[in-house]
Amino acid sequence: QVKKQCDQKLLIRMKTKCVPCSLNLDTQCPAGYTKITNGTGTPDCRYYLEIKTRTLSFPGCRHRCVKEFEQPECCQGHWGPDCMGK
Repeated sequence: QVKKQCDQKLLIRMKTKCVPCSLNLDTQCPAGYTKITNGTGTPDCRYYLEIKTRTLSFPGCRHRCVKEFEQPECCQGHWGPDCMGK
């Protein structure tokens, strides 16, 4: 039996919105994503607050999230919707 379908596994990465680190403990990843950072997340971003006419910038935290996704693909030498072509 020759294998015709060779699906590719893709890892989709994303980061949550930058917020004050103290508020980031309960931040959840979007549905289907898995959180790969702990606690308050990674302190690698800045968030902005507008106060009257000024915009102030503060160091913040965000979480990293990943989602595994299988992309259907035909093996080499096969093509078409059902990977039958040779």
